[in-house]
Amino acid sequence: MYELTIGHFYPDLLNTYGDMGNIIALKRRSEWRGIKVTVKPIGLGDEFKSEEYDLVFLGGGQDFEQEIIQEDFLENKGKELRKAIENNLVVLAVCGGYQLLGKFYRTANGKEIAGLGALDVWTIAGRKRMVGNILIESELLEKVGYDGKIVGFENHSGKTYLGPEVKPLGRVIYGYGNNGEDNFEGAVYKNVIGTYLHGSVLPKNPGLADYLLTLALKKKYPGFLGLQKLNDDYETMVRRKLISRLSGKRHWLLKRFF
Repeated sequence: MYELTIGHFYPDLLNTYGDMGNIIALKRRSEWRGIKVTVKPIGLGDEFKSEEYDLVFLGGGQDFEQEIIQEDFLENKGKELRKAIENNLVVLAVCGGYQLLGKFYRTANGKEIAGLGALDVWTIAGRKRMVGNILIESELLEKVGYDGKIVGFENHSGKTYLGPEVKPLGRVIYGYGNNGEDNFEGAVYKNVIGTYLHGSVLPKNPGLADYLLTLALKKKYPGFLGLQKLNDDYETMVRRKLISRLSGKRHWLLKRFF
């Protein structure tokens, strides 16, 4: 039997827009295949030992919650997490968690708040919120046999920009993405995926959930060949309706505000 341990950073503070659904999706899609999953919360003051985890998740949070965890995250857990990322730990980071993995966040008054620096990205406060449904096209999923479309919901004012050491998760078909300017959404570095997609993103996109599980299982079990297929008829129906509704459109707010 295969086993996975998932670490959930600050589940009581970083859980905007139902991001806990991502943990539920990873756990259920594993258990339906007979894979045992243990989820361990990693809270304020807890020691982070990367060798104990096969996959970790950071959810979204408002500025207030991010300020609460910042010192603990950077000073107590940061060095170990950076090392683990370089050693190919599988990580999903959403919105605030995505920003925290970057180099810095520059506020509207010009103050720079340090990030972990694990990803070559940085965020600058914008004047308008970028809110609504989003559809992106990702080569990452196309390479592993999925249709490449990822749907979700975004709500952020921070505008994130990518450096040369990371690749975007996908190209925006509808919505804003990282900053509403360059037509990119998210960031990929080694086995890390950062994204602004709430909603939660993994229940809406089982292919992305399976991609993360496959990375974790292949890293832990070198002989692992692949996940068995699940009946995703319901998820597929919902995704197709959303994709059909959003495909080929451009968000009119892009030109108005950006």
